[in-house]
Amino acid sequence: MGGSGGGAWGAPPQAGLTPELELVSVTKRFGATVAVDAVSLRLWKGEFLSLLGPSGCGKTTTLRMIAGFVVPDAGRILCGGRDITDDPPYHRDAGLVFQSYALFPHMSVAENVGFGLRMRWAPRAVIRERVRWALDLVRLSGYEGRRPHELSGGQQQRVAVARVLAAGASLLLLDEPFSNLDAKLRKEMQVELRELQQRLGIATVHVTHDQEEAMTMSDRLVIMNAGRTEQEGTPEAIYRAPGSAFVAEFMGRGNRLAGRVAGRDGSGRVLDLALDGGGTLRVPWEGTGLPPARGVGFVRPEHVAVGPPGSFGGQPNVLPGTVARAVYLGSVTALHVRVSETVALLVELLNPAEGGVAYEPGSAVEVRIPETSLRLLPE
Repeated sequence: MGGSGGGAWGAPPQAGLTPELELVSVTKRFGATVAVDAVSLRLWKGEFLSLLGPSGCGKTTTLRMIAGFVVPDAGRILCGGRDITDDPPYHRDAGLVFQSYALFPHMSVAENVGFGLRMRWAPRAVIRERVRWALDLVRLSGYEGRRPHELSGGQQQRVAVARVLAAGASLLLLDEPFSNLDAKLRKEMQVELRELQQRLGIATVHVTHDQEEAMTMSDRLVIMNAGRTEQEGTPEAIYRAPGSAFVAEFMGRGNRLAGRVAGRDGSGRVLDLALDGGGTLRVPWEGTGLPPARGVGFVRPEHVAVGPPGSFGGQPNVLPGTVARAVYLGSVTALHVRVSETVALLVELLNPAEGGVAYEPGSAVEVRIPETSLRLLPE
């Protein structure tokens, strides 16, 4: 099976090409509530794009507007350069895989897969050939005569995908497609569907609230919050360089160290952050103009180093602390290190092949936070 890092799939080509899908300031209101607020995005041929965010952020409404089931109040939707804003779903070259799969229980697998083609009055010979081709792609050849209730959850999902592929859609839309599967099968299907999407080169929009799922599958993420686009980029770029406190905390675990900006070096690119609980950190400053009076130093737990007192020999960004908790999690141990009365840092350490937890609760330690791993975010 393929790799699991979204960044490894590569960036899509863009120069001189027409996007497969483009949203231009798309807005949708439900009464007084603005569900989607002037969202713009582009999707390129063969690209896998995930709309990621918490419940109520507008991601599913955005997907349903792309599919044609919800009409936007403002903005435009273009597919291959053609304006489809007002087109009904059956006039759009897009196929939606529903969260519930929406298979017809009284139809066989073959009848479900060929349903869209029958609605378009395709010749029987064409339907048979397209159904055979699609079921072969999703590895369900020989299941043509079964009913949905005779299939596992993963097999039902494959049938739903095959139905979209058989109909010949050039745009694949996925609405939380793995939510009904158990954890192990969910991970298997993520990689399997991603590899199928790559083989076909079909542009795909995927909606999920699961950060790991989005990072596993995607070329690019669009993080949504309260109907707006909060940040857009590759999974690696967003994880390593979140643009806001919301993105930083939504995209995995992290540590927040609030404080007062006490000065900056001669280059102006490094700030001294005097922490509220005591101690000072050197934090890179990537903004323009004057830095804020206060900010939050954000760092991922796997980027924090820990050792016995004196381990780091006078290096910058070292804080003394005490291990409050040590939680063994298999591949890693999560240490909760109290560095002040009000602040505890989460540190993740890879566990050795042999041996137990390196630090017991109550151990005196010091932690070092590499300057390059810190992000200064608005408080």
